[in-house]
Amino acid sequence: MYRITLSARVNLGHLFWLRSLAIVGQLCTIACVEFLFGVHLPLPAMLIVIALEVLFNGVTWLRVAQDRPESNLELFGQLWVDLGALSALLFLSGGTTNPFVSLYLPSLAIAAAVLPWYLTAWLAAFAVACYVLLGFDSVPLNLDNPANLFNYYRTGLWVNFMVSVGLITWFVARMSRALRQRDTALGEAQQRLLRDERAVALGVQAATVAHEIGTPLSTIAMLTEELLDSARTDAGLTPYTADFELLERQMSLCTSALARLRSRASSSGSRQSVGEWLGPFVEQWRLRHPHVKFELVGEAPANAHLADAVAVGQILTILLDNAARASRDFVTLGARLPERPNFIEFEVRDAGPGIPASLRSAIGASPVDSTQGGHGVGLYLAFSSAARLGGAIELADVEPGADGGRGRRGTRAVLRVPLEQGPGTGGEPDGTAAADSDHHFGTDRAASAPPFTNTEKQA
Repeated sequence: MYRITLSARVNLGHLFWLRSLAIVGQLCTIACVEFLFGVHLPLPAMLIVIALEVLFNGVTWLRVAQDRPESNLELFGQLWVDLGALSALLFLSGGTTNPFVSLYLPSLAIAAAVLPWYLTAWLAAFAVACYVLLGFDSVPLNLDNPANLFNYYRTGLWVNFMVSVGLITWFVARMSRALRQRDTALGEAQQRLLRDERAVALGVQAATVAHEIGTPLSTIAMLTEELLDSARTDAGLTPYTADFELLERQMSLCTSALARLRSRASSSGSRQSVGEWLGPFVEQWRLRHPHVKFELVGEAPANAHLADAVAVGQILTILLDNAARASRDFVTLGARLPERPNFIEFEVRDAGPGIPASLRSAIGASPVDSTQGGHGVGLYLAFSSAARLGGAIELADVEPGADGGRGRRGTRAVLRVPLEQGPGTGGEPDGTAAADSDHHFGTDRAASAPPFTNTEKQA
């Protein structure tokens, strides 16, 4: 994932290194033509120009070190100084007869890559004006052997061509990539904003519905209690006592869910040990689905702590409910620590028909109607909540033999969330941790993941 600030000062840094290389190249070129080719240049004046470039580049380095985004006018000024320094050096070394006069083009190519068109047009006009003036007036080259002028010119053209190709290929390509990465980061930020807006809208609707059903649930609970009391004395209602008790427990679950919603709205989360939290959570879910064959596989890491156990419980409830809807005769839940520290994985498996290929790309991005009659709102909220916690959800098909040799197909959902940082945090794998070297969930490694132990069953 890219950060939006990725290219805040990247282009300015590129210009700093480009100018540094240009200064080194200018000094090497002056030394070569002066001592190897017998070309006498006005060294004091040219060295003054290069010294001013060094000073300006030092100021640029101090600017790059500041935590402040660059502006288009700032980049325009940087390139304008570079073109001015190049024009001064060309004026002192033959003007338009200097083979390095075409170095104007790489600078303009860089400007076209990073600046708006109107600022690039101003730089182009400045370069053209300098080129025209150099054609009228410049310091001529002083050669020991003027007969070799054409050979020197051809050698300079070859060097100039190689330098221009390198500059355009490397720096312009890097600057363009930085701009593309920034655009990608902005697009991802817009997608996250849209997802958060959808999640907030769904949360408001859920709170509204919870408020509306509070009174009917209270009425049903009161009537259930009265029926249960009557069943103890009325022989006609006695056979339904077990059903009334089950209905009472289900109503208690509904009222406790509403209570958790109210407490969740007024609190910021709850830190809790995974070992202490997982058992009561599983028992509560079993009470909601007494007819589902459920297995709690493995032992919860005792030294791991969740930063927000309430949010994790809500996500797992959605995943388990979807698994129970897809397959009532086989649902498993396991918890383990992967190799990556400070994270925990919760794995939910079922023996359902799997995820249709047409729905894979949309799951988690927006509510999607499922083949089991669901509307995908819960799963969408689960993905949003996992992302808010700094985790992720991965879905994958389970091939036969990938679930401990039971030969079942189905879906494998893995919730991965960060652990609470601090003393007692389970940051490293323990004896029950399963290895997952590449830290991906929805891959073919599902078939080779080590099975959990100490199976606890309820039919």
